[in-house]
Amino acid sequence: MTFRRAGGAVFGFVGGSVLAGLLVGVGVTPVLAVAGVGTSSAIGVFDSMPEYIEIGDLPQRNEIWAYRGGQPVHLANVWAQNRQELTLDQISDTLEHAAVDGEDKRFYETGGVDATSMVRSLVSVIAAGGKGGSGGSTLTMQLVRNIKIQQASELPTEAERDAAYKEATKRTADRKLAEMKLAIGLAKEYSKQEILTAYLNIAYFGDQTYGVQSAAQHYYGKDATDLSPAEAASLIAIVQWPERRDLSTPAHYDDNVARRDVILRSMHDQGHLTRAELTEALASKPAEYVRITAPQQGCEAVVRGAEFFCDYAVRVAQELPQLGPTEDRRQDAWRKGGYRIQTTLDLDLNGQQKDLLDRYDPASESRFALGATLDTMEAGTGRVLTMAQNTDYDRSDRAPATATSLNYATDHAYGGSGGFQVGSTYKMFTLLAWLAAGKSPDAVVNGTRHAQSTWTQCGQTISAFWDPKNDSPGQTGPYTVRAATAQSVNAAYASMAAQLDLCDIRDVAASLGVHPARGGDLPANPAAVLGTTSIAPLTMAAAYAGIANGGVYCAPVIVDQVTDRSGKQLGGQPKACKQAVSATVASTAFEVMQGAFRGGTASGGQTPDGATLFGKTGTTDAADQIWLVGGTKRAVTAYWQGNTDGGKTNLRHYSSGEGTYAGTRAAVWRQAQTGVNAALPVG
Repeated sequence: MTFRRAGGAVFGFVGGSVLAGLLVGVGVTPVLAVAGVGTSSAIGVFDSMPEYIEIGDLPQRNEIWAYRGGQPVHLANVWAQNRQELTLDQISDTLEHAAVDGEDKRFYETGGVDATSMVRSLVSVIAAGGKGGSGGSTLTMQLVRNIKIQQASELPTEAERDAAYKEATKRTADRKLAEMKLAIGLAKEYSKQEILTAYLNIAYFGDQTYGVQSAAQHYYGKDATDLSPAEAASLIAIVQWPERRDLSTPAHYDDNVARRDVILRSMHDQGHLTRAELTEALASKPAEYVRITAPQQGCEAVVRGAEFFCDYAVRVAQELPQLGPTEDRRQDAWRKGGYRIQTTLDLDLNGQQKDLLDRYDPASESRFALGATLDTMEAGTGRVLTMAQNTDYDRSDRAPATATSLNYATDHAYGGSGGFQVGSTYKMFTLLAWLAAGKSPDAVVNGTRHAQSTWTQCGQTISAFWDPKNDSPGQTGPYTVRAATAQSVNAAYASMAAQLDLCDIRDVAASLGVHPARGGDLPANPAAVLGTTSIAPLTMAAAYAGIANGGVYCAPVIVDQVTDRSGKQLGGQPKACKQAVSATVASTAFEVMQGAFRGGTASGGQTPDGATLFGKTGTTDAADQIWLVGGTKRAVTAYWQGNTDGGKTNLRHYSSGEGTYAGTRAAVWRQAQTGVNAALPVG
């Protein structure tokens, strides 16, 4: 909230040469004389002060939005200070009258300083030796003090904030004089309506609530546009003593009512309440109109199942270049707030997937630490449509066993998870390297378990003994690459890798955005071919979406649009797409990987709409991590379930009641992708 002059310049003050005239003009010189303060001393105080003070932009809520039914819907509020700025026409007349009649009856008559009340105030402050004294501050002076308090809250260290707050609120003649100077300047430069609006937007109303709109919503569950006299007076009663008069607890009601009634009687005296309205308001009790509404702060308060996406969105939003060119500037912009972040989240799809996880992968599983995620990404854009997780979201130290703050879908830097071994879903990158080398998907390779000792790594021959077993003892003999992919034959893929450069396989994966969840480079060793690296599910979804998109990889995007506090659209998260593999290679891989759903390891995953699907299952040696990643040309869904505590519980041996965890993999994915296909039909 920065008010500016007609020419656009931020307001300032004239120099000390005319300060004596200002003091006389507003009737302050006689006040100082009565208080025992010489005019020359007062001018000395004035001259020692800065020439101007800026109101600046007040911290406001940042809003996170999603989609439901294809339409934008509000998801969460995130803030440093719970505030929503209003214009004066958005504030009820009753509330304006309560503020003026209760705090500064002569507001519209004085030039920012009321000489009559200042006599009492300065004398009492001096008599108290700076340790007390009565009020006497006009609304304009209170605005000055609140600006200084706000400026104090924005300092970088706690020590600086505390010192500046004490300076802004100390009860001394110097502080009163400082407020007077700045109040005179405000009154000369701005209309009464602008000053009153600024005051009502900046004031603190207790219980971590700032400004009348947030206060009205918090205490009454309604907007500041429609308050009764009692409600309006109760709000204004808070500002003088928030710690004792806020309405957060019935223990404060008596103190609030005592001040409220003074304000109500003043409103009647000023002709803004009839006798009947006054009687009715005085008879009302806070218990009759207070309806505490918990502010929807943070991602804990969002629609169930969307918490982890919300948390991810908040982290990503603070890195957006629209907020500033440096990290410090971006953090400062986010703290000041006022941004509306329209995310890519589809609440309908996300809710469906959350229900599936609750049914098939319940967080209540007590025999081992079970985690599961479903993450859907739109091919061609990178837009993340879902991020469902089987656990509840809880950041506290006392989170129950069914809840966590770890986001299993994302990298460690964006949610604390270290990723999970991806198993045979990593085979797609060997297939891509195979095809890129000009080899045929119908070439025959050895699928019988066998030891291999010689490999090519970055153009060099290396020795590394490796004897991977197949998932089933019956997997023996020759296989075409196509069949080996559908049946996920480990030995066949070891044979393929032996004919390639391990670094080429690694580089293909990296070109599709694949990286360890904890950072660093992908390994280029034989075992990595079968997915021993821990990778985030969202990363795998993005890589597979690149193949669905003709080999064009798009980094995950979760922000469609950023709108600042003025309503200006700043654009969405920058789209980052590149041709990772050739369109021919991607098209062939897409066709080969359809076999998983046609008699392969993902049998039972075919959606009832008959859409053409491609994908790959993944199972670690201990079957403690289970995957299915795949989809259509329009969208890809990554499904992961597994141990989250480093345990090696075999998911083929435990059941949720719907069947073994590993055994229901295809059924869960099928139901999730069916909803996705309905929302994004292939055509």
